[in-house]
Amino acid sequence: MNVDISIPQLGESITEVVIGSFLKPSGSTVKTDEEIVEIETEKVNQVLHAPAEGVLTWKVEQGATVQIGQVIGSVDTEAKPAPKKETTKEPAPASAKKVASSTKPPPSPEKAPSPPQTLRPKESGARRKMSPLRKVIARRLVEAKNQTAMLTTFNEVDMSRIVEMRQREKETFQKKYGVKLGFMSFFVKACVLALKEFPDVRSFIEGEAIVTPQAFDIGIAVSTERGLMVPVVRNCDTRNFAEIEQTIEDLAQKARTGSIAIDDLQGGCFTITNGGVFGSLLSTPIVNPPQSAILGMHATVKRPVAQEDQIVIKPMMYLALSYDHRIIDGREAVLFLVRCKELLEDPARLFLE
Repeated sequence: MNVDISIPQLGESITEVVIGSFLKPSGSTVKTDEEIVEIETEKVNQVLHAPAEGVLTWKVEQGATVQIGQVIGSVDTEAKPAPKKETTKEPAPASAKKVASSTKPPPSPEKAPSPPQTLRPKESGARRKMSPLRKVIARRLVEAKNQTAMLTTFNEVDMSRIVEMRQREKETFQKKYGVKLGFMSFFVKACVLALKEFPDVRSFIEGEAIVTPQAFDIGIAVSTERGLMVPVVRNCDTRNFAEIEQTIEDLAQKARTGSIAIDDLQGGCFTITNGGVFGSLLSTPIVNPPQSAILGMHATVKRPVAQEDQIVIKPMMYLALSYDHRIIDGREAVLFLVRCKELLEDPARLFLE
């Protein structure tokens, strides 16, 4: 009996996928639930499993674009694998006898004139097909630039107290919760409090209406080999620092291993991206549609700053808030960023407010 292998429903917005790579070729014997093919969608890659035990046959080629519900192969539960052919090596032909060389060395041949050089056509370089995820990233970035009135405002934050708190509490925190205390949980908590005060920053445009989500679901940008992904941490207003750090770690691991679910990438009212992990000092992040704002973190660098009329060395970080000016006024954007700065420079308030 043949059991069909078809493309499952992967989300409301996904109508087609690309056959990425066959993990098991046609003619191979597979077991039930064994990984057999990786498919690429416009959001994530996903592995399909064998629906039954038997001999596998594919009906499509690698790299083919197929529709949701389309049958791409089958497993014959009654077939037997083809026996392996035994290969026999043919005896090598006897080597020809060497002709005896002359006792006198042969005269050296005259040097032939070198052929004239011809110009090679200009090469276009190595070419590779864009993955569905890369196509979507490219399209969404262009849409964000062309369809929003995007501006960026900057500020800087003194990270001294956060650095001191992390240094003081990191061992106790990791022993208690099994996860490291990073910068990101401080920024998530600060953004949530600021988003409550400035709801336009977490709103988006839908037709001629402004929609303000009630849930504080924050997207965290994660760089992977396949491209940038933005998994969403749900209900950040009700989660503690440990829960936020653990969820970010779990989602980042899923994104980098290709096991993240589509639901993990949907929604979100605001995004945080950290170019500082790569050494970026200052940048202008691009808004993640349909959201209206994104916060850019950067490298923490010790710099001389003025404090009470004295020059002191402080660990400083530049912050950037890119926002859609159609919905967020400059005043709200600046005040939002100032509020984040105030909370981060006095992190004890994050536990009180």
